[in-house]
Amino acid sequence: MTTEVVLLHGLGAARNQPLGLFGPVLDQLGVPPTAIAAPDVRAHGASTLVGEPGDFALDRLAREVGEAARAALDSASGDAAASAPPADGPSKPLTIIGISMGAALALRICLLGLLPVERAVFVRPAFGERSLPPNLRAFPVIGELLRERGPVAGAERFRHTEPYARVAHESPAGARGLLTQFTAPDAARRAMRLVEIPRNRAFEADGDLGALASRGIRSLVVGAPRDPVHPFSLAERWAGGLGAPLERVPPRDDGQPAQDAAMRAIVGGWLSRP
Repeated sequence: MTTEVVLLHGLGAARNQPLGLFGPVLDQLGVPPTAIAAPDVRAHGASTLVGEPGDFALDRLAREVGEAARAALDSASGDAAASAPPADGPSKPLTIIGISMGAALALRICLLGLLPVERAVFVRPAFGERSLPPNLRAFPVIGELLRERGPVAGAERFRHTEPYARVAHESPAGARGLLTQFTAPDAARRAMRLVEIPRNRAFEADGDLGALASRGIRSLVVGAPRDPVHPFSLAERWAGGLGAPLERVPPRDDGQPAQDAAMRAIVGGWLSRP
């Protein structure tokens, strides 16, 4: 596998999330670190940017991370064209892998033609055609509690809310994942990300997804059962619209190591095919 790879993380996470999950896979496939870009989305990880609500529009974020990925790959390869306009992009074909929010960003990058993507892997998609769908409604609640009460008091109050109870009933691991939003670095200052990003739509209609195949982009969707934030039914819709294979991994409540191992095996196997 000689293509360059862009990895995109989930809401409230950072670049180490996809690097930790898929870095070993890419290493086994012979992808050098210089051919991997894993940018931090605005108000995540090492990004110091927060801004205004409009800055969290999905297409704007997609352009930002697309430009950051292109610059990182150009810099690593010594390409003097690092400052070229976005439409020019890197000359090499890319593989893009996105987790949750990262899957939505990867989709927008593909649909907008921001990078020369030839293969796309969408892991546990959480965004569809609706603004603030039921599976994402916990995040604005967390964001408001962070702003009003701070991480400690906010987390305690959140444990007594309906969104937390709904997720905890179906998936204790999913509920624990929501609570990590309160302990994320600089969570209160960056709370706007949790309020605004879930308002975005990944696409307008399922038919939009078919545009990837028409552009020659091969895709894979990976989902997990019993994941109320990343419904398997949504992964099925993504796969159906994309005309892509859908792979199923064990639920997080069966153990994160088991899910991670299955994820690596599935994605590694798919990427290794010509």
